Amino acid sequence: MQNIFKDFVRNFGIPRLIILGFFLLLCVMAVFLGLDFAELMSSSLVRIGMNGILVLAILPSIVCGTGPNFGLSLGILCGLLGGLIAMELTLNGFTNFFAAIAFSIPLSVLVGYGYGLLLNKVKGSEMMFAIFVGWSVVSVMKIGWLVLPFNSPEMAWPIGRGVRVTIALLNREVSQLLNNLWAFNVGGVIIPTGLLLFFVICCFILWLFMRSKTGMAMYAAGDNPRFARAAGINVDRQRIIGTIVSTFIGAVGILVYAQSFGFYQLYDGPMMMPFIAIAAILIGGASIRKASITNVIVGTFLFFGILVVAMPVANAFAADIASMAEITRQIIQNGIILYALMQAGKGDAA
Repeated sequence: MQNIFKDFVRNFGIPRLIILGFFLLLCVMAVFLGLDFAELMSSSLVRIGMNGILVLAILPSIVCGTGPNFGLSLGILCGLLGGLIAMELTLNGFTNFFAAIAFSIPLSVLVGYGYGLLLNKVKGSEMMFAIFVGWSVVSVMKIGWLVLPFNSPEMAWPIGRGVRVTIALLNREVSQLLNNLWAFNVGGVIIPTGLLLFFVICCFILWLFMRSKTGMAMYAAGDNPRFARAAGINVDRQRIIGTIVSTFIGAVGILVYAQSFGFYQLYDGPMMMPFIAIAAILIGGASIRKASITNVIVGTFLFFGILVVAMPVANAFAADIASMAEITRQIIQNGIILYALMQAGKGDAA
């Protein structure tokens, strides 16, 4: 029994046990302070489902050897473009949602291919280069949002040209689409079945892909490029494939996120999203060289669970400070991101 416990601690990791303990402590404090615990759990499940696929998008880039995809904003922009095209065609409900995914496929594959070629040119500096590319493209797209020919009154400014900063999805019957699908109530906790099921299905599909011949070649190329080359594997090609897959999943992830949030957030919206997704997978036990589906699931649960529960608990202790909610969110979110990136810098699992 003692050996089983030691193996569990070693595999799960002491840092994650500490974080899990902190999350459980926050839950106990929430009950003690009289907060609506069922509502907190419902919100946690929604945040886990709506952000999980964006976290999943980091996995292929780590596995293929390009490191955490700080350029995930490229995939997010592809997803947003697909979503706007679906809205421009006045599609509604699931037709709108799946059409947006379909429109984002060629965009994300093309962008991912070009992005992968660039990453192969800067081996050893991928993360710094990815941050630069991601932020640059988001900045350039601020002009793009102003000149693209979207004319739907739900998107376009009433005066002038361009699309709005925030675009509501309620009129297209897309808002909360997956959240409400097969949702049910357990003791006051609303389980967003469709949202969580979509996340699980995406994890399963990627799990199957990573066990295919191409997926195993990606693992080999990322783990030991010299050995992979000696075995006849085209390392550069596998890095490009991993980048394309990461970009496409990022496009799907932002569409899932947006339908849950109820809005498309353009302009500066995609800029910081990669940092949050990367922090989550690193908190889950991944490193800049190795990652797994388990790291994605554990990291998403811990990161967003703490983020949801910690803010109202902190606010309950400082109810007189009007801006405490935003202050608390910034401290917790950026603190977790900083910790995760410090652990990643060690090159091993957190």
